[in-house]
Amino acid sequence: MNVRLIAGAPWPPSNAMAVRLDRGDDQLSEVHEINVTPFIDVILVLLVIFMIAAPLATVDISVDLPASSAERTPRPDKPLFLTLKSDLTVSLDNDTINRAALAGALDHATAGDKQQRVFLRADKSVSYGELMNLMNELRGAGYLHVALVGLEADKM
Repeated sequence: MNVRLIAGAPWPPSNAMAVRLDRGDDQLSEVHEINVTPFIDVILVLLVIFMIAAPLATVDISVDLPASSAERTPRPDKPLFLTLKSDLTVSLDNDTINRAALAGALDHATAGDKQQRVFLRADKSVSYGELMNLMNELRGAGYLHVALVGLEADKM
């Protein structure tokens, strides 16, 4: 392959993206094709970045909710409803109880069975923070099986 450089001539000889070196010809000719190598390099770097970042972006939240297409679960014979009213009072079934006595009232209602599911319902006007405080009290009392109760949405 013969490549001849002329003293004082600018390198590269033109504004071409790629140059083809011919044999036997003294001039360099331009190649009218797109060089895709830098494009592929950028794509591979982005692929590696997303492969590393994707597992970090997932959050594991354990929620005990059935899928929307699932059939309704059978209701227990005697469900235990815990209700948080708009004035932040708590009712166990139909009896209003003091929040300080929540653990004792739950133990009495479940006969000490902490595996029994507690159905928690709250007024729409209750803040999320208050609902979480009540759920933390349930967890502190040892009741980890909590189901949130809501109204079914109208199907279109």
